[in-house]
Order: sequence, then C-alpha cells, then structure tokens
Amino acid sequence: MAELLKIHPDNPQESKIQKIVETLKNGGVIIYPTDTVYGIGCDFTNAKAVEKVCKIKGIDPKKMHLSFICYDLSDISLYAHRVSNHVFKVMKKALPGAFTFILDSSNKVPKVGGVKKNQVGIRVPDHKIPRMIVQELGNPIVTTSVYDKDGKPMTDPSLMKEEYEHLVDIVIDAGMGEIQPSTVIRCIEDNIILLRQGLGDIEKFADVLSKEEAESLLVEEE
Repeated sequence: MAELLKIHPDNPQESKIQKIVETLKNGGVIIYPTDTVYGIGCDFTNAKAVEKVCKIKGIDPKKMHLSFICYDLSDISLYAHRVSNHVFKVMKKALPGAFTFILDSSNKVPKVGGVKKNQVGIRVPDHKIPRMIVQELGNPIVTTSVYDKDGKPMTDPSLMKEEYEHLVDIVIDAGMGEIQPSTVIRCIEDNIILLRQGLGDIEKFADVLSKEEAESLLVEEE
C-alpha cells in the first residue's frame, strides 16, 4: 500500500525528503510534484526500478523514451553531449522551468531494458521538492506523467493514491498539480525544435540569442 506523504511545497521538511530518498535507494517508486503535472519516478540508475515504472505505465522498457529530473544545469554535462553554445544559452535562461529538453545522451546514461538510449529528455523543474530529492539522492530520477484511466493528467494526490496505491511506494502530497505538461524541445546541433507546446513558452527566452541564432528556433508539429 502506498503512503500518502504531505510535504510543504515551499519549505519541504528535510526528514520527509530523507525518507523518500531511502525509499528510492531501496528500489522504490514514488509519485511526486513538479512545476507542471505530477510524475511517477525512481532512481534512474536502478534498472529494476525503471522497469517497474515501465510496467506501471504499460511501456516496453526497450521502447521507453527516457526522461529524468536533474538538480541543475551542471548535471546536463554529465548526461548529455554535443550541446551547442546557443542551445545552452537558452537552457540556462529557461531552467529551472516547465521544459523537457531532448538531447543526445552521454555514455553515463544507463541502459533501459538492455538498450542504450541515444537521446534523453532532461528536466530541471521549478519546484523545490523534486530538486531536493535529486540533490539528496545523488542521482537523477525518472520522470513520466501521472494519468488517469482516461489518459488525462491527474491533479489530486489523494486520488493518485487510490489509483496507484498497489503500484507505488509513496505518493507525495504537495497540493494540486497542473493540468498542462512540460513543453518538449528537441535540440539537434544548432536547432531548437518545438515538439510539444506545454506550460512553458520557449520563445520568451530567444532574446538571449543573436538574430542569426534565433532564426534556428524552429517549430515542428507533434
């Protein structure tokens, strides 16, 4: 049975964060808040836990689009490579924020289902709880959105507990979640491509680029 754990979103209790971290270190799966929708996640270095998340979501681990939460931009250099200067400028301005950046993965990204992921989604949410968890854990945590049976984002942690109480170990209650997911951006060489418009507006951050760089801010239909 999952535990519903209330945590203050602006002043997270350290003892509760430590309890969550211990659960993750032991291979547990949690539901946690972000600056967009709630997420299901685990320590991304724990292969069995990642496979458990895939099973909960009904995803073949070999086909999983791996996204995870980092504490800050310093982690990006560990798990991604070939990030161009102007892409980094935008990321530095936009993060923490409601974005998922799809980047070429480094060799430090673990395999999922025995398969190396050539690209990964990296998030640095503007929310203290998941960032504190990652900081204390010392590893990123997998992130995938929490949906109800109709495929809609769930916003009420108490209902998430009812829905997932036999599937996860802890449901964090930090208040109601958003209904919009993150904006997904694919970064290929010098191109910044909008894959999904969500809560974040990437064009707000184009002012950090030169005119020539800004012209590569492309839009691609999902």
